[in-house]
Amino acid sequence: MLAELGFIATFLAFLAALYAAGVAFHSVRVRDDRLLLSARNAALATFPLLGVSLGTLLIALLTQQYQIAYVWNVTDPNTPTFFRVTALWGAQAGSLLFWSGIMSAFAFGTIVLNWHGQRRLMPYVIVYTMLTLAFFLSLSLFFENPFERYWIMPDNNVVKSVFAVGGAVPPASARLAETANGLNPLLRHFGMIVHPPLLYMGFVGFIIPFAFAMAALASGDLSTNWIRATRRWTLLAWVSLSLGLVLGGRWAYDVLGWGGWWGWDPVENAAFLPWLVGTAFLHSAMIQEKRGMLKVWNMFLMLGTFSAVIFGTFATRSGLVDSVHSFARSDIGFPLFAFWFGITAVSIGMLLWRWRRGDLRDERRLNSWLSRESLFVLNNIVFVMLFIAIFWGSFGAPIFSELFMGTTITLGKDYFLQVTPPLFLVLFILMGVAPLSAWSVTSLRRLGKALIVPASLAALIVALLALLQPAEPPVLLIYGIIALSGTVALWETVRGAMARHKSLGESWYRAFTALIARNRQRYGGYLVHLSVAILGIGALGSELYQQETQRTLAVGESLELGGYVMRYDGFLGGQIAEDGRIMDIAQVTVLRDGREVARLRPRRDFYPNAEGMNSMTIPAAHSTLENDFYVLLVDWETISARSATFKVFINPLINLIWWGTLLLVIGTIVAMYPDERIALVTAKTAQPSQLAGAKA
Repeated sequence: MLAELGFIATFLAFLAALYAAGVAFHSVRVRDDRLLLSARNAALATFPLLGVSLGTLLIALLTQQYQIAYVWNVTDPNTPTFFRVTALWGAQAGSLLFWSGIMSAFAFGTIVLNWHGQRRLMPYVIVYTMLTLAFFLSLSLFFENPFERYWIMPDNNVVKSVFAVGGAVPPASARLAETANGLNPLLRHFGMIVHPPLLYMGFVGFIIPFAFAMAALASGDLSTNWIRATRRWTLLAWVSLSLGLVLGGRWAYDVLGWGGWWGWDPVENAAFLPWLVGTAFLHSAMIQEKRGMLKVWNMFLMLGTFSAVIFGTFATRSGLVDSVHSFARSDIGFPLFAFWFGITAVSIGMLLWRWRRGDLRDERRLNSWLSRESLFVLNNIVFVMLFIAIFWGSFGAPIFSELFMGTTITLGKDYFLQVTPPLFLVLFILMGVAPLSAWSVTSLRRLGKALIVPASLAALIVALLALLQPAEPPVLLIYGIIALSGTVALWETVRGAMARHKSLGESWYRAFTALIARNRQRYGGYLVHLSVAILGIGALGSELYQQETQRTLAVGESLELGGYVMRYDGFLGGQIAEDGRIMDIAQVTVLRDGREVARLRPRRDFYPNAEGMNSMTIPAAHSTLENDFYVLLVDWETISARSATFKVFINPLINLIWWGTLLLVIGTIVAMYPDERIALVTAKTAQPSQLAGAKA
């Protein structure tokens, strides 16, 4: 019953999405508000319908309905309840349905919140969101159905179908439970549990500004309405994608056991590409809002962001690339590619049509290469150059070589570390200079004067970093450039609070909070810039100054690395956890300057299943602001009560990455919240009409 109910709800949501898209488009042509209202109601109905679909699948996972193929594939009787819930997105079929559920939730919120304020754009917004939703639901219905069940035919062949097959009977539940696969051990980590939903929210969230951009092109409302209506949706998508990327890195750091957090894997890059273009859009959208400029460029960036989202989904789910992060090769590859190609071609065609008609003319021109507008344009160009370089290294070169040269060329980590650092360095320079420049025109003298205090603060930070981690002069210079991008943001905020404190006599706390409340977009952005600087310093330090060694130690023996001493104390073998996994644990003591600083337990976990054992190596780490002492049991060597082989890393400043990400989330939340001054203006504008209504 659960399988049939979930399938029917999914199918009804698919029909509702198709109906909403078709009727919304027709309502514009015939100018019938009743049809548009019907389309809106159908679009809203997809959300509860998919809630039923996801709910039935979740119930099936929790109640161990192994006759449903998806449940059998991602759980077993030993799977804890928490991981049964997260198994909802643990494999291709469930994650696609989960993706569609998130998409319908975003569409529901968008339609409800913008129905009255953006009535001219809403028909086309419904068309594009519902067509996209219908496409992804079609993948769930016809290619990767999470509700298929196992049936035994009279000839003993096993088939999969949602509904009963003539003459077939379901397999015995006990037999299915014995052979169930269970969740992939690599997914039993907090980072990988939260990482996929956040990535999906980031990917799906960008569908909303894309739909509004396309609605603006289709309707001819090419003002800043579509940007204003979607600013918070865009920020929500961006911060979700940012957090998802970093949590994916944390998962790799904790689970994959290579001592790093970002390996320039093609699937990692597939999620990073829309982040790059989306970040460029967030910067240039401010120029259009404030100066009426970059209209064509903003359209191009938003269409590019959505195209990158769909291409990244195609690359990850089709088997185009082979990666520990990706799903297995699947039949959905061609439909995804066709959808990506079609919607990208239509989007570019509409943009070119409006551009040739002259409907996207800018209201102002660039006056100076030192103006804030010009520096933002340079910032955007660098983001696009990074996009091109990373896309070529991840997908362009391998695909081109296979199609035209008959061989596959893979560009590894060395390529990315040669190409991307200079571009990132330019970005940090622009992050430091752009906030100090003025709109329209700025002089070098003014910029130089404004840089004095932030540059002094950056020099102090570099001196502190040199004490924590000695570095060569070129690296210290790079540290200084990255630090400057953060100190500029910090100083501009402090300077604003100082002005309020001095002129209005407010307390420091009141001056600071009132300053942010008056312009949350600006000061939230400064906080994000500060967080990116912190993250950049952590990434640079951990990449350049990582130390590692590998040794086989007998019990009681020690190794030394980077001022630390690690002693092998003993071995606990065959430990059984509550979820049924078997653990081999090494016990080690870490000392520094003769003083014990940590006792760590690196281990290897073994997960029994029908095919034998799946194993996973779990590192242990002693973390400080200065560095991580990271210990890994080498899984290709024997571990015993007498000896074990350890691989040890020291990762300087790596924890700045995680703390910087937390600050980034806080900054984005601040930027998303409505400004006090905007609320004040809205209230004053609304007051006369309210009074008139009262008098009437």
